[in-house]
Amino acid sequence: MKAIERRSPRVLREEFPWLKSRLPSPWTNSCFVATVRGAPLSVIKRYVETQKDR
Repeated sequence: MKAIERRSPRVLREEFPWLKSRLPSPWTNSCFVATVRGAPLSVIKRYVETQKDR
């Protein structure tokens, strides 16, 4: 994950230079990665929405 976090902003800013002024930090303080095999979409949506409040 760290390798992706280091490389992605550089690649995006090379392609979209205006991001430097509009998006100084491309990452939030949290990260969640998981598989959701078989989980209902409503459960996943509810989880994502509750994370916005934290």
